[in-house]
Amino acid sequence: MNNRFLNYILALLLLTFLSYKASAQNIQAEAKLQQYTIRIGDQTKLFLTVHQPAKEHVNFPKLTDTITGKIQVVGANKPDTSYDQNDHSLLTVTQSYTITCFDAGTYTMPSFSIGTAGGVIKTNELTLQVETVKVDTTKAIYDIKQPITVSYTFLDWLKDNWYWIVLPLLIVGLVLGLIWYLRSRPKAEPLAGAPRLVVPPHVTALNQLKQLKDKKLWQQEEVKQYYIELSDIIREYLEKRYAIKTHEKTTDEIFDSLKRIIITDTNRSKLRHILVLADLVKFAKEKPLPAENEESIEIAVDFVVATKQQERPATEGGNQHV
Repeated sequence: MNNRFLNYILALLLLTFLSYKASAQNIQAEAKLQQYTIRIGDQTKLFLTVHQPAKEHVNFPKLTDTITGKIQVVGANKPDTSYDQNDHSLLTVTQSYTITCFDAGTYTMPSFSIGTAGGVIKTNELTLQVETVKVDTTKAIYDIKQPITVSYTFLDWLKDNWYWIVLPLLIVGLVLGLIWYLRSRPKAEPLAGAPRLVVPPHVTALNQLKQLKDKKLWQQEEVKQYYIELSDIIREYLEKRYAIKTHEKTTDEIFDSLKRIIITDTNRSKLRHILVLADLVKFAKEKPLPAENEESIEIAVDFVVATKQQERPATEGGNQHV
């Protein structure tokens, strides 16, 4: 029994090794240079190319400093992948590196190791020729020419810096033109004796409540929207009528602001009924009866009528309240 189990394990390991070896044989790697001859200090590119099945994964070498001690690695670029046009199960991955050299000579770059699932594969060797700058020794050596003295006149400076003169003049002209326009334009004279009407808060609120009632929102199953608009109308009326902040405040905070304002208990009760029921519908998903929906807007109308500011004509500035 133990021998059969041992043979099974050995066979499994052998199959795994053979599959890795077959996978590695399906992967080919090559190395090439963009230019095989460069001058001292010039740069060229080193390309490591792998032809592999699409499902395989390879690891390119990390070249971060130098190659063979003289050839320096300037930087590595992102790998470029392209699929075989005839067989999409095969692809080609190319990793490029920018290299340079500052010593003349012929340098042989050894093969590069690329890791695969089936083992390590190696590329071909490369030879880079680095040449010096050619000097014609048959010609005489001359001194470096001295800088030529060129006169720089005010007109030359003006050509180079004209915008420093034109822009300030343009800005000054625009400012002067604006001042002249504001001073010379005819001034509109106010209409003498024309009274300006100011709509009292309760008139605006009653009109809004009538428009809300005509919308028939709760009759169309839009109960939440109905109470949102009803609450907003009452809050806006309170803010204009009693000069208190109501928006973005809770119901309790609104009543705290109304503590020092003379409002009868009956009207406070009506106000609390409207705001609390609206809060329950908006935040607690309360579903009032149709009769409660109809009653809420009637209570709102009664509250606005009962708390409206007494109408009186304005004698200052020609204003008149209606």
